[in-house]
Parts: sequence; C-alpha cells; structure tokens
Amino acid sequence: MSDGKSYRAGFAALVGAPNVGKSSIINALIEERVAAVSDKPQTTRNAVRCVLSTDDYQLVIVDTPGMHKPRFALGEFMTREIESALDSVDVVCLVVEAGRPLGPNGERICSLLLRAGRPLVLAANKIDKLPAGSRGEDFWRWLEPIQAQVSPAAVVPVSALNGTNLDVLRDELTKRLPEGEAIYPEDVLMDSTERFLAEEIIRERILHSTEQEVPHSVAVIVEDFKSPDEYPELKRAVIRADVIVERPGQKGILIGEGGSKLKQIKSEARAEMERRFGYPVTLDLWVKVKPGWRKSITEIQRAGYRR
Repeated sequence: MSDGKSYRAGFAALVGAPNVGKSSIINALIEERVAAVSDKPQTTRNAVRCVLSTDDYQLVIVDTPGMHKPRFALGEFMTREIESALDSVDVVCLVVEAGRPLGPNGERICSLLLRAGRPLVLAANKIDKLPAGSRGEDFWRWLEPIQAQVSPAAVVPVSALNGTNLDVLRDELTKRLPEGEAIYPEDVLMDSTERFLAEEIIRERILHSTEQEVPHSVAVIVEDFKSPDEYPELKRAVIRADVIVERPGQKGILIGEGGSKLKQIKSEARAEMERRFGYPVTLDLWVKVKPGWRKSITEIQRAGYRR
C-alpha cells in the first residue's frame, strides 16, 4: 500500500452484447490470458472473476456472458449469471463496440443496468477499427443516445487490441471501489478451479478451430482431473474430458479427417494448460452426441451451468 493512500478493493462487472470484447479487455487489464476469447459470440457462459492486485487496490473483474434473448435453458442460465453479477458488484462497466448501436438487446441491457442501480462506466471498445475521420465529433455524436439511456458516470474510448486508454478505464473503475482490505491473496489471478479452467481452455480451442455450425452447440465436461498437487506420485496431470455436441455431423467436424481436428485441439489445449498450470499434462478427449442438450435443465447442470 502506498504511503498516504487508502486501499480500495471490490468488484466490477463487465456487461454488454455478445462479441464486444469484454474478455479481451479483461485479459489486457490483467496482462494475462485469464478469460476465454474468440471471434464467436457467447464465448463466455459463466460469470468469471479475474483479479488485478496492486499496492493501492485490488480490482476483481467479473466477466459476464454476452446479453442476448435466451432461446434455450442454457441462454436462461447465462442471463441469470448476468443478473447475479450485477447484484453483487460495486461498479459496472458497460462495454459497447465503438461506432455501432446497442443493437436488438440494447433495451434489455439498459433495463438490467438501471435496475441494478450501480455506478456505471461506459467503455467504447474497438476504437482502433474506426475510420480516422470518425474519432472526433462523429464519435461523441454516436455516443449521445447511449449516454442518454444509461447516464454513465464516465465514458472511456478504449482499444483492447492496442491497449489504448486501458489505464484510464482501470482508474475510473478502481476509484469507485470501496475502501477496505484485499479480498484475495495478491498472487491470485482467477477465482476458479483448475478443473473449470481446463474446461474453458478446451472450449476456447474448439471455438478457434471450428466454424459457426459447432460453437453454440458444444460443452466440455472434465470427468477426471488428477494433478501432481493432489497426487504427489504423479509427475504430470492426467485429464479426461467429454466434448458434448448436439448432432453427429458436429461430432464429425470436431474429430476431422483421420482424427486430425481433434488432435489439433488437444495439442493446443494441452500446451495452454501446461503454461497455465506449471506442470506437464496428459489430455484425453472424447466427443459425444447428446441431442438438444442446451434445452435440458439436467444436461446443462451436468455441464456445470448451474446456480
């Protein structure tokens, strides 16, 4: 803690429509890949807590699923995750894509934010994609209707890709945290188990490796996780996971010709796990078909989506 300064610690939720870059902002703020990222909407399904600790503050950032109109039980779970996050944080950051309207889910997002009644910071992400001539008056004119809807305490144009103004966004969030002691030990980056992190790593690699016909229909369930920390006789972690899809055709896409696609996914996921966990990993993946699993309360709970 710096001399003469009070320590602040608390929670900030990042909310917004799918694919506006919430997880990318968190990874850039933490300077570590703690949140799953892909160019597919709804990459984030659970509210994930990531921790940024300094001598002056501890900012616990809650990454929430993209707000959308739920069609299945899984979508309803994701909506409840957002509502629960808003009820339990000190400040909210609404992330929008610079130059684009809030879209069809804008009314739902604004309604939730107003109901939560938390201090609000508006982050306009992806300013790096704006034409050079539209970053001045045109940008602020575009923002006017959004500001009128949510009445933010601060507005910060940012680029998660280039790191633009992320320090400003961090400061706007942290100065709205309550004074108090740190919530987590200073070496904690993420409030999740290694089992959950393994599932997210596998799912992220699947999203990066497949097209639109697979991502929304896939779930990953780690059935067995034995690490050297829990089993000292092991020299490497042994992880077995089921990859759940809804149709046989999706299974074929994931496996690929001669098993090539699944081998690629497994290799990339294993490498990322070894980097994150700090020990060698043996990873075994099995692709299984469960028609309509996203509509089944029982199946989405088995896949870890429960509250």
